[in-house]
Amino acid sequence: MRAALAIVALLSASQAEAQTRCITTPEAEAMALVALPDIIQQTGIVCSSRLPANSLVRRTDSDFLDRYRQAADRAWPNARAAIVKLSDPMIDSLLQSEFARPLLTAALAPVLVGRINPADCGTIDRFVTQLAPLPPANTAGVIVTTLRYFKAEKAKGKAINVPDLPLCTEAGR
Repeated sequence: MRAALAIVALLSASQAEAQTRCITTPEAEAMALVALPDIIQQTGIVCSSRLPANSLVRRTDSDFLDRYRQAADRAWPNARAAIVKLSDPMIDSLLQSEFARPLLTAALAPVLVGRINPADCGTIDRFVTQLAPLPPANTAGVIVTTLRYFKAEKAKGKAINVPDLPLCTEAGR
């Protein structure tokens, strides 16, 4: 129940607060790492009628998914801190519950996976298979970099549907 209240607190931050608060690339990558195991599993479910049973995204007992679960465990403290940063410091104690993380990822994964067009499952499977040899942190980096790129393109007026994660601006590289 406390974790549910934390989610409500996170989502109900005022518009002004949301505009002034942002997360850094490492914080966004930690959040992505925490969500990835559930996103991969949910993708496997959505794509179950389109992909063979031995597809990487459909296999729930693979070394691949275990690596992502371990990376998610390591990333959780940084992801939790980023969530607190975006919402209210008072929710930190709520997020320390053993139920908070599963509740958050269970709420987030269907929102993202619900956007999957089943016709794209083959492409997603190839993409995941190509990323599989990389460490999970690299995959999270690819996701955040791609998100940053799409947000920049949207800001230029391109019609791109991208989640509105409040990423801090980065100095030129």
